[in-house]
Amino acid sequence: MSNYREEHVPRMAEMFKALSNPNRLKIFLRLLACCPTGPFQTIDCGTEPEACACVGELGQDLAIVPSTISHHVKELRRAGLIRVERRGQKMECSLDPEALTALRGFFS
Repeated sequence: MSNYREEHVPRMAEMFKALSNPNRLKIFLRLLACCPTGPFQTIDCGTEPEACACVGELGQDLAIVPSTISHHVKELRRAGLIRVERRGQKMECSLDPEALTALRGFFS
């Protein structure tokens, strides 16, 4: 059972709501797999170039149009699960390390 305090419940609910969509969960898991030290570590995965994925790469093999992928990325970002940074013409996504820490704390 989680030892999370009451004030954390709304933030966690937003994260779980975003992850309840199968395509968003797949995108999140792809980013999680990119993290060089593995899931639920406290390092900033966004500092390693190989830890980032472009929006177009995240949608490969999902059989959904790019605009829908962009919508899913926006929802994951709004929930505080990922970071998005423009680099030239590309939008690079990485996991938010604070979100990973919060999820780890919720399940411990």
